[in-house]
Amino acid sequence: MSDTAGVNGELLGSDLENRMSEAAAELKKYQDLIEKADTEKSRLLLEKDEAETEKKKAETELQRFMENEDAITDQFNRDLQELQEEKKSLDRINQDLKRELHDLQKKLQAKRDESDSLQRKFKIEANIPEKAVKFARVLEKEEEEADDQVESVFTITQRPSFVLKGGQALITFEEEKVAEQILRLAKCSVACDKAKMDVKPYTLTLDPSVKFEVHIQVSKKSIRFRNAPPTLPEERMRDRLELSFSRASRGGGEVEQLEYDARTGTGRVTFLNTGVAENLVQRQSFCVDTGSDMVVDVLPLYEYQLRKFQTYSGVPNRTVLLGGVQALMDEEDLQDHLEIHFQKPSNYGGEVENIKYVPDKTLLTAFFSEDIKEKEE
Repeated sequence: MSDTAGVNGELLGSDLENRMSEAAAELKKYQDLIEKADTEKSRLLLEKDEAETEKKKAETELQRFMENEDAITDQFNRDLQELQEEKKSLDRINQDLKRELHDLQKKLQAKRDESDSLQRKFKIEANIPEKAVKFARVLEKEEEEADDQVESVFTITQRPSFVLKGGQALITFEEEKVAEQILRLAKCSVACDKAKMDVKPYTLTLDPSVKFEVHIQVSKKSIRFRNAPPTLPEERMRDRLELSFSRASRGGGEVEQLEYDARTGTGRVTFLNTGVAENLVQRQSFCVDTGSDMVVDVLPLYEYQLRKFQTYSGVPNRTVLLGGVQALMDEEDLQDHLEIHFQKPSNYGGEVENIKYVPDKTLLTAFFSEDIKEKEE
């Protein structure tokens, strides 16, 4: 019994010791877990504090951004409103400028129309035909002046004109009283074979004409030259020109004065004697020695003046304009019928000096000359 009890006691003591060891190990384990949990808790608390700090900073930054956004939005709205008001103001100014531009364009067009009308009235543009000139007399002048230049006087007279349109006719009577009688009529019934037509007489007003004198003085001792570029220094070029124009072998003569413009390559030469300039002008060119031959153009030296410029306009007293002429027959027959009608005293007519009919879709310019009979009276 005692041996068995002793063995059981040893077994119980050993088992208790094992359990105590396991409990101690288990306790150590839980203590480690608690320590680890405390450490983790401390770390999480620290991170939480840091997160709270970051959150507050973010909220502060967000608030600042929101305040800035509101300020920027307000400023943008103010700027936008100012720009819109400025745009409205500019639109009004633009409209005013457009209206002003339109008015100025209308005024400019009116001025251009007026200018064109004045140019048509006073512009002298005509191809003057060649005409033989008859020598009449020599003007009394000092001998010295006659040796230096030749003076000519031309009188230019523009003939008055009138543009006839299709369906119109001009008729000139020998007597003024016949034209006056026709102009008193409201209309004239002209018989054309089996048909009749009513033509209306009108007073004729001519476009303004001009008359003036052209006084031309041509030098007998001087010429102009051109196309003489400065291939040498200006002084040497002037010396070469004077030397060349002095050589009789080249057609020149003794030079009294020479002018030269190196920029334009032009100049003038005055010779001591007459005859040299006339000879060079007829040749139209001259060879200048500048180291190599240079051919220059030679032109006459002249001056001209316009004098006694006069403008005048008038109404032909013996001519009547007929309108509304219908093309009832060919041009010659119709013109003959008009002439026959207006020659009859029973139609208030008289002797016809000239008549011209213009058919439809045709324009004709009629020129008038001075009435010699009136001039003699």
